[in-house]
Amino acid sequence: MIKLRPSRPEDGARVVEIWAAAVDATHDFLTPEDRAAIGGDVERFLPTAPLMLAVDDRDRPLGFMLIVDGHMEALFIDPQHRGAGVGAMLIDYALAVHPVLTTDVNEQNGQAVGFYEHMGFERIGWSATDGQGRPYPLIHLRFGV
Repeated sequence: MIKLRPSRPEDGARVVEIWAAAVDATHDFLTPEDRAAIGGDVERFLPTAPLMLAVDDRDRPLGFMLIVDGHMEALFIDPQHRGAGVGAMLIDYALAVHPVLTTDVNEQNGQAVGFYEHMGFERIGWSATDGQGRPYPLIHLRFGV
């Protein structure tokens, strides 16, 4: 049974592992240099970020999300657990706390775009670059009014 809980310091290595596996499975559009640079930033930031985790019955994290001021900054699911409702459970939690929720998704990540649209998010904008100015277009999404 999957449960949700806030992250703890001892979850740091596992959430970085989830991020890396998820990115490697879905972000084949990243250059190796950008993947390495982003990975370094993530390894420094993610272990201490205030995340909401989806964990299995042994309390092992399967996925996580980060929300800041009603904006979902991150949602990553272990590829071995995609399609099992982990992402939907995290989104449902987020919407219970933030009935109006925004997020950005890489345009080249068609699986993620489809997931968010399936969950009811609507496109509200587009940017030619990601948040760090790299040439990875973002689709801006919103759920709620």
